[in-house]
Amino acid sequence: MNQLHTPLFDVLENFYIQNKVSYHVPGHKNGQIFLEKAKSLYEPLLSVDATELTGLDDLHAPEGPIRDAESLLAELYGVMNSYFLVNGSTVGNLAMILATCGEGDTVLVQRNCHKSVLHGLMLANVKPVFLAPGFHKEWGVAGGVDSKIVLEALELYPDSKAIILTYPNYYGLAHDLTDIITFAHKKNIPVLVDEAHGAHFKLSSPFPKSSLDMGADVVIHSAHKTLPAMTMGSYLHINSLLVDVNRVEFYLQMLQSSSPSYPIMGSLDLARAYLSSYSQADQDSLIKEISQFKVGLSSISEIEVLEHSEDVWIDPLKISIRSKCGLSGYELQALLEEKGIYSELADPQNVLFVLPLLKKGEFYPFDKTTTLIKSAVKDQKGKQNNESNYYWLETDKITTLSLSYSKMKQTKIMQVTFNEAIGKISGEMVIPYPPGIPLIMSGEKITSEKISILENLLSLHSRFHGGTALANRKLVVYEED
Repeated sequence: MNQLHTPLFDVLENFYIQNKVSYHVPGHKNGQIFLEKAKSLYEPLLSVDATELTGLDDLHAPEGPIRDAESLLAELYGVMNSYFLVNGSTVGNLAMILATCGEGDTVLVQRNCHKSVLHGLMLANVKPVFLAPGFHKEWGVAGGVDSKIVLEALELYPDSKAIILTYPNYYGLAHDLTDIITFAHKKNIPVLVDEAHGAHFKLSSPFPKSSLDMGADVVIHSAHKTLPAMTMGSYLHINSLLVDVNRVEFYLQMLQSSSPSYPIMGSLDLARAYLSSYSQADQDSLIKEISQFKVGLSSISEIEVLEHSEDVWIDPLKISIRSKCGLSGYELQALLEEKGIYSELADPQNVLFVLPLLKKGEFYPFDKTTTLIKSAVKDQKGKQNNESNYYWLETDKITTLSLSYSKMKQTKIMQVTFNEAIGKISGEMVIPYPPGIPLIMSGEKITSEKISILENLLSLHSRFHGGTALANRKLVVYEED
């Protein structure tokens, strides 16, 4: 197959140039009906914001250009089946869990997973067993799960039906999953990987290896995170006979919109072609640009660029910086935004940049960025020390919920103060966002350590999903019998 071919984009382009009259949805009628002040900004995109018209195919029953585009995607990644996702990696995580896990099944889950994984576990009504990740002390962030912990968990729970892993972490740190996947396959257990930040890992070293190349059974990619695709555009890949393809397709049809976005799907087709055309010369040029950018950042005395140990892979597209003059990550991020530099996320210590997958000869304002950062942090002083203040809390490496998902549905909830919540079972997820990893999960006991960290995050003006009464220093808990 010709990877430079873009079958879905081509039919959209042809649709764009036609002299057509719309008597179908959507209501903007190819951009003709729209608020006047917004027309100039939206009109080019609206002209291809189509529906399942003749020749444009149907995402949920593809027979033409969408089928061809997904076949090209599967060929690029070397898998059995690939699918376009228009509801983000969230819908991919939900679908792969529901398709592989039945009600009451025991499932091993990496504890520092995205909230969409936890939502999938709830919907499937499984019995999750959480595996604590390793901790990168220098960075102050959680990493991957040690293979020894997975093996221990399989000894304790030999009837486990699936293993769900997150790879890499949000900061681009990655660990080899080969041993985990190999051992799981010996027991006919599928390994499902949320590889949201690794759609570009098909490139060669120094990029980390894709979990697909390590044998993972189902892998989810947020194409929009690191490839040139529109927001919400993602991929789902299946490469295993341990997974029922028909069930995956069923749940994708159930969970995704019946009116999928053609601009998003077209961008997924283009992103695949872009990645397929990425040459070694492009890669060498990019790595050189990134190295020079890091040298420039390292020359700024007020910040440091975080480095990794030799036993960990790191995605070159991720750069984390930290203040050396007492600023929190949130304070540093705010100073950068005043200069027009918008980062991916901040945490109590770090600020994360996601770099573009540039081709040779393409320009990006790295030098200007360095100059602006230097200006932003000049003469700035904060009060934070350099000790990690958001560490991974799990002393027990293998844990379960104190209340099952079924029981949660039948138990009343109430709001209590932070101090009153200690020792009680949480009735909600409290999720610092980004990165979207729950600090407190529904159904688990709330500890004094977690309350301490929650207080600290609130004092630093962290943003949260969940935690409906955090502003009043209260948490939702389940009532005791």
